[in-house]
Amino acid sequence: MHPAPPTAVALLSGGLDSATAAAIAIEAGYRLIGLSFNYGQRHQRELEAAAHLARHFNFSEHHTINVNLAAWGGSSLTDLQQTIPSAGVLPGVIPNTYVPGRNTVFIAMALSLAEARGAERLVLGVNAVDYSGYPDCRPEYLTAFQKLADLASKSGLEGHGAQLWAPLVQWSKTEIVAEALRLQVPIADTWSC
Repeated sequence: MHPAPPTAVALLSGGLDSATAAAIAIEAGYRLIGLSFNYGQRHQRELEAAAHLARHFNFSEHHTINVNLAAWGGSSLTDLQQTIPSAGVLPGVIPNTYVPGRNTVFIAMALSLAEARGAERLVLGVNAVDYSGYPDCRPEYLTAFQKLADLASKSGLEGHGAQLWAPLVQWSKTEIVAEALRLQVPIADTWSC
């Protein structure tokens, strides 16, 4: 009899990066529980893509949580009064597409689900190399959040808390696309904000 595969909670936005991170986790032998968020984003198509990807990858569970980050604005992704920039981002400038606290909220919710399900990892599709200036996509942010998770959870205090895993954090977009192709991620079915 084979032991049950380890479990991971994968944040699944519906975009290329989260889909590729999920595929990497599956290749590594994880059984995935998907977690997506309706945070007031302009493009509900993201959530449709996330649901499709969860079915494609045969996630054991997939949850979509309503968290209305649009209620206080602060981002062109949630505020229709702001224009999403069409040009690149200037170095050192946080663009108006940054959603205040989004990854912190999402990872905290994923940590809760992971602890409830006994998951070993949180799979994140964040990327810092081509990152668009978002402070919550940097390796140092992930390291700090891991310390918080270890202190703020029962399983963390007991020494077996879920570990954050961002396999793409140092990859270029070219490398991510190549890996997605290798893993046969259905790229045409993804939708990135």
